[in-house]
Amino acid sequence: MEHIIKAAVKRGASDLHIKAGDVFRARIDGVFKPLTKQRLTPEQTKAIALQLITNEADRERIDSIRDYDCSWGAPGIGRFRVNLLRQRSSFMVVMRAIPFNVPTIEILGLPKVIEEIANAERGLVLVSGAAGNGKSSTIAAMIQQINSTMSKHVITLENPIEFLHRDIQSSVTQREVGVDTESMKVGVRAALRQDPDVIVVSELVDHDVASTIMQAAETGSLVISTSYALDAASAIGRMISMFPSEEQEVARIRLADTLHAVVSQRLLPRADGKGRIAVVEVLICTPEIRDVIRNRSRAGELRSMMEDGKDKYRMQTFDQHLQELVEQKLITSETAVAAASDASIFESPAPKRRRAKKSSSSR
Repeated sequence: MEHIIKAAVKRGASDLHIKAGDVFRARIDGVFKPLTKQRLTPEQTKAIALQLITNEADRERIDSIRDYDCSWGAPGIGRFRVNLLRQRSSFMVVMRAIPFNVPTIEILGLPKVIEEIANAERGLVLVSGAAGNGKSSTIAAMIQQINSTMSKHVITLENPIEFLHRDIQSSVTQREVGVDTESMKVGVRAALRQDPDVIVVSELVDHDVASTIMQAAETGSLVISTSYALDAASAIGRMISMFPSEEQEVARIRLADTLHAVVSQRLLPRADGKGRIAVVEVLICTPEIRDVIRNRSRAGELRSMMEDGKDKYRMQTFDQHLQELVEQKLITSETAVAAASDASIFESPAPKRRRAKKSSSSR
């Protein structure tokens, strides 16, 4: 198993899938590929699951486990976020590769404005995108920015812990749900009493957690959390919809007052075929945007306000960033058209037709 995982990591695999009745598979540059020819038996997948569970008490209850999260690492191979599940009564393992080195904003190729967002004194920052599109890496890079440039107390609540941050200028306290704290809800509430400057919440599990992180932002902390929404406007709507209907108007006002920025991203294949590149949408909460968030009927104005705020506030929509990446030849125009909200912006203008001269016989 370790030999196969090591080979997959060398090929740049982001995820590995190990399932009874199937071969080892990996996602490499976003493409799902088989790694072996021999299919695994249920006994083999169970043995692999046991090897990945480091907690002895959990190993003893292996036969009762249905869904389980943990992290696993081995010298010379790497660290992984692990999810164990049952399918057709047998075990399946999905492993997400976590680099040993914490990435920087520059290494990830993210817009420079994200450094300014990470340096904010207070407020709520949402990092959104579909699963597997690099949200964890972006948040790790933001923590690295804070840790490298400021003296702060950063508390992370993760399930499980992914990137390992060593203390540089800041003190980074990393707590794993189920190991260091009972639940995300308990951990977030406890963080308010732990003298935080920055609180990082890896998952918004319910409206109680959402309400508590807004409370933390209201009391002066910078809070960074994730959303599975595909763009900035959807991230705002998703956050509000987490609350019961009778509380949503109050939640909308609170979010308008506390939200600092939304960073949404997607990973697309590079033009040279060497991996993927982040396409990023950035919303900065200006007074005008706060007014739009408070007024549900104006939600449709967010996109145009982001477009107009590019020069002054360094905001950008996905389509604006796609255009830049095409101009820089980092992605192909075909890739951009497939991903764009408005594909017409990539279409070449139709050539003007010359008006035919009328013949003398037609006059």
